[in-house]
Amino acid sequence: MPPIAVVELVEPISGTVASALLRVSGAEAEEFAAACIGTIRWVGTSPFRPLHKRRNWFVGVQRISADAENPELRDEDIRYQTLRASGPGGQHVNKTDSAVRATHLPTGLATLSQDQRSQFANKKVARIKLAMLLNDRRRADEAGGKRALWDQNRELERGNAVRTYEGERFRRR
Repeated sequence: MPPIAVVELVEPISGTVASALLRVSGAEAEEFAAACIGTIRWVGTSPFRPLHKRRNWFVGVQRISADAENPELRDEDIRYQTLRASGPGGQHVNKTDSAVRATHLPTGLATLSQDQRSQFANKKVARIKLAMLLNDRRRADEAGGKRALWDQNRELERGNAVRTYEGERFRRR
């Protein structure tokens, strides 16, 4: 399995992970990423919701190329702002402006990245997230507006998993 690094986690109020941006690198990265695209099923009792009756949990996986150029996303259309990151991190967090907010001026879409230690890395992640938002918006416009944005949450194919894992050790089935 190729090396996987967590670039950013989005956690809702309940403490579980709502979304994660991962970086897969190495010689086998392309094959690994291609095999994971789609829906992944995990069978087990959630450590975050131990009293929940559900045993099948689903995760949607999509590939985003960091070097893919989005024609709508030009450097002159993006305004970057730096700010201090929040959360744990010790003295480094309070001394440097490493978090980056990227705003796409034509559309007004904005993203924030603060999980990396360097401003350069946060800028790169914010740009990738902005490209994702623009891509989602373009797909929604093509599909018919607000209804498509609502349906985007339902894209997960719960009965057609590309991989299945079980147990706390995520053993592949």
